[in-house]
Amino acid sequence: MPQIVQRSAPLGLLSLVLVSHPARADDATRELLDEVRHSFTLDGKPIPPEIFRDIGDGNLADSLPIRVTIDVKAAVGSNLYGDEITPAGPGWIAQRPADKASLNGTDEYAYHYVGATANGLLVVLASANKGGSGTFVTLHILDLAAAKAFTPEGQVYERINVTALRDISLGDRWYGTARIAGNTIIVTTTRSGPTDDSGKAPVMKVEAGRPQG
Repeated sequence: MPQIVQRSAPLGLLSLVLVSHPARADDATRELLDEVRHSFTLDGKPIPPEIFRDIGDGNLADSLPIRVTIDVKAAVGSNLYGDEITPAGPGWIAQRPADKASLNGTDEYAYHYVGATANGLLVVLASANKGGSGTFVTLHILDLAAAKAFTPEGQVYERINVTALRDISLGDRWYGTARIAGNTIIVTTTRSGPTDDSGKAPVMKVEAGRPQG
């Protein structure tokens, strides 16, 4: 009968094996977080606009959002957010849910990614149209973080979560711009709504920060 010989790896080699995989995973996660902050994409794919429906833009009846966090790593390429993503003007992309057509038209959710603040928060202009004439625009300030969770089989996997920190309604058919200076978001309104012909361009400054205490 053949003799089975078990050889122990040198301690230094064993230690290298144990720490190398978490390090690679951490590097990969940091790269994904950096990509989201830079372009609001994951592995080169856009984050679905319909996530903003689910963190408040699709619910106009309540003053505060109820669902506030989305795992965007799971959202990209998912069935839940599988509607086609199309361009919707310079810097904007949109989705139209295939099952939401009505006599008033089709729902549409769109966004323009403004960028990241100096403290790492994400700034997005998003619009929601529920099939009528109104298109409601919201300024979203989001936090971004990696988190670990378990699959149904008990395996550890990585989430990339975006969480709504602050949502500011800009109004129906709002037109304007938003830019970032450090941790300050500067919003310039060129038209506050369909009846605004004033020609004025008021400026609003919003400080982006995480709640303390």
